[in-house]
Amino acid sequence: MEVAPNICVEDSELRLSFARSGGPGGQHVNKTSSKVILHWKVGESPGVSDAVKARFLKQYHTRINDEGELVIDSDESRSQHRNREIVLERLREMLLAVAKPPKRRIPTKPSKGSRKRRRVKREQHSKKKQLRKKVDF
Repeated sequence: MEVAPNICVEDSELRLSFARSGGPGGQHVNKTSSKVILHWKVGESPGVSDAVKARFLKQYHTRINDEGELVIDSDESRSQHRNREIVLERLREMLLAVAKPPKRRIPTKPSKGSRKRRRVKREQHSKKKQLRKKVDF
């Protein structure tokens, strides 16, 4: 599966298993194994660069089990083929989300005007609180 120019996941790396699913579909889903479960070992994938793997593991650490496998399942459709397409599309979207490195933030200082506005607002707030105090006669 070609995700991006620098990201390629071979079909042999993906392990698909099938199970009976609940949800809509009535008797059909009770009798057939239409649910698709995808297992993919993120750390052992040669077609994904180390930087992308690191970002993937950081962003989706809750979706990865103790064996280091990403587990995605789908039982949205009555069709096993459609559920397989859904699972592969989810994997593609997850990889695309981490494919591009995040922009580095350039720290800036507050402008002179914004500092002045903040100070004026703080003084107004302070005056409002001062007026709420009890008056001493």
